[in-house]
Amino acid sequence: MTDLVVSGGTVVTATGSSRADVAVDGGRITAVGEGVGQGAHERIDATGMLVLPGAVDVHTHTRLPSPDQPDRFFADSVAAAFGGTTTFLSFNNPGTGISDEGSQSLLAGMREFRARTEGESAVDFGLSAVITGQQADPIAELPELIASGVPTAKAFMVYDFRLSDERLLAALRVMGRHGGMLQVHCESATVIDSLVADALAAGNVSCRHHALTRPAYAEAEATHRAIALARAADASVYLVHLSCADALAEVAAAKARGWPVYAETCPPYLALTDTRYAAEDEAEVIRSVISPPLRSEADRQALWLGLRAGGLDLVASDHVPDRLAVEKAIPAPPFPQISNGAPGIETLLSLVHGLGPAAGRMTLERMVDVLSRTPARLFGLTNKGSVEVGRDADLVLFDPDASRTLRQTGLHHSSDFTPYEGFSMRGAVQSVLLRGQAVVRDGTFLGRRGAGQFVERVLD
Repeated sequence: MTDLVVSGGTVVTATGSSRADVAVDGGRITAVGEGVGQGAHERIDATGMLVLPGAVDVHTHTRLPSPDQPDRFFADSVAAAFGGTTTFLSFNNPGTGISDEGSQSLLAGMREFRARTEGESAVDFGLSAVITGQQADPIAELPELIASGVPTAKAFMVYDFRLSDERLLAALRVMGRHGGMLQVHCESATVIDSLVADALAAGNVSCRHHALTRPAYAEAEATHRAIALARAADASVYLVHLSCADALAEVAAAKARGWPVYAETCPPYLALTDTRYAAEDEAEVIRSVISPPLRSEADRQALWLGLRAGGLDLVASDHVPDRLAVEKAIPAPPFPQISNGAPGIETLLSLVHGLGPAAGRMTLERMVDVLSRTPARLFGLTNKGSVEVGRDADLVLFDPDASRTLRQTGLHHSSDFTPYEGFSMRGAVQSVLLRGQAVVRDGTFLGRRGAGQFVERVLD
């Protein structure tokens, strides 16, 4: 007898939508169609709802549990569940709570991450390691890291822990040869360091100068260079948080030539613009200090076009659970010392639906593609990302007609603000299943700490 049937909803996949029932047994989807799963132990009525695959968020900076904040990793996993994300990947870069020993070695960092997150998450999760210029010999560790179920890693072209071009090329080459994929933060250190030095010398230290010293052309130049290095390494490359039309043009040109170049954008660049940096109140400006910074309205529109046309492959949150009371406190230090990031793990699906399908900017099917199917496919999450037989029954019952206003008071993340305060969205998550088990039901959390599993991954 079937464990569960989700009946009467409109099942949305990346290739089409239809009214269908979804049968679940042993945590996996066993049938999709009308009238399947007769005599199931449990039936959930999804009439009037969209039945979506759980979102797969491949870019988060969730914080590790610590003595002073033992619940922060768990809290953000609960926030993910409330937002319809059933699987997320976390980075263990400097600032996420990794120890000095863990930050000096990819393998030690992986072991520490797994040990400190065991039994903590309400949804499934995995790790993308971070390669830094401060590690002793990270490139030598990459083959073992990949073989251990962590086939993706991130490198930075900026900050004091960036990789030189030579080391970046070497990392791309090793990742490509051993079945991994390198994720790259593309900004030109040469350009940005010079502009930052000029700003500081002129006494321009306020929050808004973070954005003024990180122009779009610095991102575009680094994007071009990262793609060229990947070509030299005969490897794929994944470009994180693409924010501007000029960088998108570099990606589109590479894709047109058939090169294995992939790129994501993130909700801040789809929802917000650089007009936020003109606010007189520094407490408002500091909320939007992210890297790359917010761009122009023309850039925002170009990114939506890129999502529709395929120049951009997916949307991920780039969740950083900063707090106004701590990391983004006022009075702020000089802008180079401000934490770069904003929370978003809970608002990913709401924003993409509300600004995408609900506003006519993309289809529901394309939304499922960029939030679920493509991230699962690119990042080796073979059991995730689609409502089809054999996949994990990670399902979201989503009311496309519900009205919702985003407020910090209604969110569950470990941050104390949202950059989308007051945004009115059409569509809302009602219920969420993780491998067939209710995590959220009609807006109430029914999951538990530790229900989420660490996912070891292998790339195609």
